[in-house]
Amino acid sequence: MAESIAHKAERKAFEVAIDAALKHVDKDREKAMLQFIDLMEKILGDTWSPAAYEALRNVYKDPDSKWNKFTNDLFDSVDHKMLKMAALNLAYEAGFRGYKTTKENAKKYGCSIPWVLLFDPTSACNLHCTGCWAAEYGHQMSLSYEDMDRIVTQGEELGIHVYLMTGGEPTVRKADIFKLCKKHNHSFFEAFTNGTLIDEEFCQNCLDVGNFMVNISLEGFEQSNDARRGAGDYQKVLNAMDLLKAHKIAFGLSICYTSANYKTVTSDEFLDMVIEHGVKYVWYFHYMPVGNAASLDLLLTPEQREYMYHRVREIRAFKGGKPVFAVDFQNDGEFIHGCIAGGKYYCHINPNGDVEPCVFIHYSQANIHDKSLLECLQQPLFKAYQEGQPFNENHLQPCPMLENPEKLREIVKKTGAKSTDMESVEDVDHLCSKCDQYAKNWSVKADELWNK
Repeated sequence: MAESIAHKAERKAFEVAIDAALKHVDKDREKAMLQFIDLMEKILGDTWSPAAYEALRNVYKDPDSKWNKFTNDLFDSVDHKMLKMAALNLAYEAGFRGYKTTKENAKKYGCSIPWVLLFDPTSACNLHCTGCWAAEYGHQMSLSYEDMDRIVTQGEELGIHVYLMTGGEPTVRKADIFKLCKKHNHSFFEAFTNGTLIDEEFCQNCLDVGNFMVNISLEGFEQSNDARRGAGDYQKVLNAMDLLKAHKIAFGLSICYTSANYKTVTSDEFLDMVIEHGVKYVWYFHYMPVGNAASLDLLLTPEQREYMYHRVREIRAFKGGKPVFAVDFQNDGEFIHGCIAGGKYYCHINPNGDVEPCVFIHYSQANIHDKSLLECLQQPLFKAYQEGQPFNENHLQPCPMLENPEKLREIVKKTGAKSTDMESVEDVDHLCSKCDQYAKNWSVKADELWNK
């Protein structure tokens, strides 16, 4: 009871400070933001390093800073309710309170408690994109609203306040998603979407709940994008982006980079175009050869991946680059100490309810229909994962499948985990054999970069 009262008081203090900052951003933006950072340091304390707070202050003290201009653009172009909910639920509820709670519960229950939980509302999709990993589940499965509500309720009890939705196409279930966001208004939700179902009503619902954002999939310009995602998709995506921008809704892009599109999706021309359409951040994902029919031709050469390593850092640099925040999950392993899957910081629940270590690794020993979320996180597969992390001391080789395939073979065979692929069961030896040569080739270049 005492903890609940303290939580409410602390959240309220943070909320009052956010309201004050947002109220005064047009009068004296620098002063308001510096005051807000001071409050963040007081409340969040050593959750962040002193250097991190000072770096934030320096951004707001320099009017010519790229990130100062970026932040000012957020205030001008994003609905303030959304900014407030992001600060409350991402910074305070998840980044501070939730993070501490997950660490406490990890000690209490003897297993890692993830900071982020991914789940698939449905395997259904209105597109049939070439190479989509989600297609391996089939198109006939869905989590009920009650399933999703139970996942989030149990997750919040463990300290998890960030929920990402994949699929399938999650917005097929938009009514249930917005219902979920409204009920769990102390958590933050994001959906990876093809964007084709975003309309006026969708935007109004986003503004209504305030704690939901979308990451739209795009693979390049019209010809290359539509070759994979279907004719007309590119224009539908641009229309969706323009609609979100007009309603002052923050959103990002989700990009799978391959040997065919890696230069295009990081080019100045492409980034200038998506920024003009309202994009605030870009999540880059390395192509993964998941599924029996996966193409190996789309895997990058070591030289191509090295290009991505340097280019993304150039894009998001303090000076130069582009006013968009870019993350390359495969090449940013050095900042998060390698692989974050298997419940270490995140895990995945497929539309059948199977709890998997990663959205790309379709093996499991637990299902939410049979066990609580906590029991699923305690499954032997996850414990074996955590015992093996990091899978390589060189964090530019983070994945137990792509860069260290021998590790995934060992884990799956040791624990007896079963394939969750509902379309075409893929043996772990078959999956990992597609990565053996890639891992060998990349290790040379990865060591060069790591040892610089």
